[in-house]
Amino acid sequence: MNLADRVTSRLKLRDLRLLDTVVRQGTMAKAASQLNLTQPAVSKAIAEMEQLLGVRLIDRGRQGVEATPQGRALLRRGVAIFDELRQGVSEIEHISDPTAGELRIGAPEPMGAGLLPLVIERLSKQHPLVSFFVAQAAVGSARATVPQYQDLRERNVDLVLGPTWPAVGRDFERETLFKEPLRVAAGVRNPLTRHRNLKLSDLVDEPWCLPAPGTVAGIRCTEAFRASGLEWPTKAIASTSVQLQLGMLATGRFLTMFPNSLLHFSGERMGMKALPIDLKVPTLPVGIITLKNRTISPVARLFIEAARDITKPLSKIA
Repeated sequence: MNLADRVTSRLKLRDLRLLDTVVRQGTMAKAASQLNLTQPAVSKAIAEMEQLLGVRLIDRGRQGVEATPQGRALLRRGVAIFDELRQGVSEIEHISDPTAGELRIGAPEPMGAGLLPLVIERLSKQHPLVSFFVAQAAVGSARATVPQYQDLRERNVDLVLGPTWPAVGRDFERETLFKEPLRVAAGVRNPLTRHRNLKLSDLVDEPWCLPAPGTVAGIRCTEAFRASGLEWPTKAIASTSVQLQLGMLATGRFLTMFPNSLLHFSGERMGMKALPIDLKVPTLPVGIITLKNRTISPVARLFIEAARDITKPLSKIA
């Protein structure tokens, strides 16, 4: 019997779970406590796995234990195994009751404040037994050098609702729902909302609250100013918080730049308006991102269908 056959016949799911717990906890004692086992039982199980595979899976040191390269390789595949098992159970539940299930969503903050609530509201109304978990995906607020959609790669979420640029990685599937322009936004109490003829150069000396330079969103704003022959405003607060941007708009003095969909879906509710300025920056494709070669759950398919329908008015933007 070769190694692969020997391992698949003898290695059990609980062995992978035990190894993962040991590595995450960092010590045998902590892992044993979490697993409701004795420390010798945990040590014996690890030793048997190492003997079966013929390699060391963890290194033991004064600071605790950590996975070897072979251990990390096994754990990476274990994550996919447990995820597919969870998806399989979810599909079985859906077959038994098509209106039930869990969906884990990743979304950047502007999506969470604008489009996402409408999609969840529709889905929860049609299928009240569906449960949702939403994780904030650091996309616009992240540095341009930070890997995107890590939660999706690690299978912590089922899909991401956000920008679908091709450079993110070949391990993703993308469905673009609409093209996202960038808009200048002001609070409804700001006198500038009453003006109909404005250029960006008219506003450069106004107080601004903008995404921090160097972040994905901040770089986009910088490009918008430069396309109009302008530098970053001198009276600008730089932040990675959409909530701070909204708070500063509410004062009636500050301006910001937001994705069009946030203003379209939540501008009235949040007391803000888009100013009539055409920013010379390319539109950004926005849609659904999923992990390639990963089973899409029935509940995720329902979510995607709802998102397609709700964003139809935006799909006409070039």
